[in-house]
Amino acid sequence: MPDPTVLWMPPPDVRERTRIGAYLSWLEDERGLAFGDYDALLRWSTEELEGFWSSVWEHFDVRSSTTPGPALNDAHMPGARWFPDARLNWAEHCLRLAGRDGDEIVVIARSQTRERLTMTADELRDAVARARAGLIRLGIGPGDRVAAYLPNVPEAVVALLATASLGAIWSSCAPEFGTRSVIDRFSQIEPKVLLTIDGYRYGEREVDRTDELAAIRAALPSLATTVVLPYLRADAMHIPDVITWAELVEERADLQFEPVAFDHPLFVLYSSGTTGLPKPIVHGHGGILLEHLKIHALHHDLGPSDRFFWFSTTGWMMWNYLVSGLAVDATIVLYDGSPAHPDL
Repeated sequence: MPDPTVLWMPPPDVRERTRIGAYLSWLEDERGLAFGDYDALLRWSTEELEGFWSSVWEHFDVRSSTTPGPALNDAHMPGARWFPDARLNWAEHCLRLAGRDGDEIVVIARSQTRERLTMTADELRDAVARARAGLIRLGIGPGDRVAAYLPNVPEAVVALLATASLGAIWSSCAPEFGTRSVIDRFSQIEPKVLLTIDGYRYGEREVDRTDELAAIRAALPSLATTVVLPYLRADAMHIPDVITWAELVEERADLQFEPVAFDHPLFVLYSSGTTGLPKPIVHGHGGILLEHLKIHALHHDLGPSDRFFWFSTTGWMMWNYLVSGLAVDATIVLYDGSPAHPDL
């Protein structure tokens, strides 16, 4: 057989102009470690867990209000504990945006339901601070669950960051999920607040969600407040006993972050539910932060000059993954609608 054709080779200066190259140089300068190739780096990262993950912490300047202590307190599974003395917040690292100016756009959103929207770094921080203050007025604090029946729009990003900033726990389902699918998920976590839209457009179709919303609310006795973002219509007057998104974010506030344990719950995702009820899967602040810093910077080579897009809804883990692009100073791009409209 003929030799396979090489389709692409990295340029010879790849190490000098990539973030993984900068990380390798940092390891040489700060740790006295040199790796001849990627395979050697990979072996070290999997064999020397404490050394590797503590290097990720230091290289990306992860902030903790306390001394983080050992990277790995106990390696036995189940029960391994990472950075047991650390107190940090994932949202703080997403909103640090150290490589961006305040007037730079960090969120770009396209939708089939409304006009294109953008947010600068300062606008995003202000919106999160307002939403955070609104959630506090609704009685939300550390450990409380905030559920979202929202599309992939800036308000969803703001609400996630605000929830996380308080040490509260986020969980989301996409609006195309049917009533049973949403109830099966949210009933297991007993949310105190539900964030939702009234409906949306998909291609040429208008999809009203007010009946589904009524059924979901009726099935969640833990709910104290429902917050509606008018999305399909101009207002939410037709939905009883709710407050609007505008009311939630009406008061200006200082942006603050609750320091939480490394393994404090950040958000709850779910299995598919093909073998019974969907299984809730809890992810913590520290684990998500370090993993996403590593993968976005060292694998994707994302940074301040990049735009990061992943076609996803809020019901898929890739949406949460997309939001973490902010932690490496990338601009995130959101899209809500049919990928095949008006043509593929």
